[in-house]
Amino acid sequence: MIGFPSRRLPNQLTCRLACLLIMSMAFVPARGKADDAWREWRGDGQGHSNAKDVPFRWSESDVAWRTPIEGLGWSTPVVANGKVWLTTAVDTRSSKEEADRRRKQTTNSQPLIFSSRVSYRAVCIDLATGKIQKDLELFAEEEPQFIQIDNSYATPSPVLEGAMLYCHFGAGGMVALNTETDDVVWTNKSLKVQHENGPGSSPVLWKDLLIVHCDGIDQQYIVALNKSDGKIAWKTARTGELNENPQLRKSYATPLIVEIDGKPQLISPAADWLYGYDPANGKELWKLAYGKLGFSNSARPVAGHGLIYICTGFMQSQLLAVKAPSNGQPAEIAWKYDKQVPAVSSPVLVGDELYFASGNGIVSCLDAKSGKVHWTQRVGTRIWASPIFADGRLYFLDQKGAATVIAPGTTYRELATNQVDGRIQTAAVAVDGALLLRTDQALYRVSN
Repeated sequence: MIGFPSRRLPNQLTCRLACLLIMSMAFVPARGKADDAWREWRGDGQGHSNAKDVPFRWSESDVAWRTPIEGLGWSTPVVANGKVWLTTAVDTRSSKEEADRRRKQTTNSQPLIFSSRVSYRAVCIDLATGKIQKDLELFAEEEPQFIQIDNSYATPSPVLEGAMLYCHFGAGGMVALNTETDDVVWTNKSLKVQHENGPGSSPVLWKDLLIVHCDGIDQQYIVALNKSDGKIAWKTARTGELNENPQLRKSYATPLIVEIDGKPQLISPAADWLYGYDPANGKELWKLAYGKLGFSNSARPVAGHGLIYICTGFMQSQLLAVKAPSNGQPAEIAWKYDKQVPAVSSPVLVGDELYFASGNGIVSCLDAKSGKVHWTQRVGTRIWASPIFADGRLYFLDQKGAATVIAPGTTYRELATNQVDGRIQTAAVAVDGALLLRTDQALYRVSN
């Protein structure tokens, strides 16, 4: 459900957002049960929260707690029943000699991190107090793949369903943890691809399947695991011509389940192509090429108004509004936009407006139906975290720890700018009465 604005916003805006809940009946995002929990990356999958009384202006005195987290992870926390779960990776850096030896085995020119050993962990924090209740090692890996210096070994976000926490660490492996007994129910380490810059794609849960992208420089596929035992239910190789340069075949995006013509489809952006699959069996239903300029894309699609909105990734990132096949009509690009489009951060759709933040801190607002520009505004210096919409407001997080809160609408209206210490590359999480912010060092709870 789309959240409604608080009483601080004008009545006209409140009415406009309420009216815009009416979406195309032939094409609607498939969303889970509405509640106050935050169970996967981007909450409902599209960056919307149902939470109320979410703070939008704060100072240090409004920080209810700050809990240091060992290791590093850019995964988003998940929340339910007063518990916050997040993943982290504690790594032992290789010696300079060992790192030099391994560096010679790759052609990657990016600043890289080489680790001798990584401990993949799940941490449980009490939402009310910030106290760490559990810090569990899920498994460890000797000499894992290198990662790009801006990434982490725990970047994919987990999925929380009931007592089960499903944690994905890319080629490192996927784990199902029973959060009541602390038992690892299953581990799957068979999803091997060469990420080249480290893991990024988060899993999505659909019925009894965990679905995840595996788009490396060596092989590219999408796969579904049975949530009960972690065994592969289906695996589908990417089709279509890819770039001759293997470095330009990788992708770090996360799929989205939507309903088209009354049936669920898995919308899956990869390098150079957008795919539609049947989530039940992995059958490719359609694909659409968007050129040789799309790779290393990390943004998750959003959907509405009969369109799918994707960001194509690095090089010259473009925002494409794609009309999926429907009623016998083929897929086509309805409109495109190529100015200050993010390569990492995801867009967010609120009513008739689409919002997104470029990597260098420029936020844009477009008409979602036509692509017409309403406004652009600098709000930071570097933004990788995906924005969220909560309690009638939009939250954009800068890597330097600044949080800019704006009112949705066709004119720019800034409500507040706030600051916490530390580096932020992870989207905020909104729950009733609180906002959770993860930095490279700690997890914050900000309250009214």
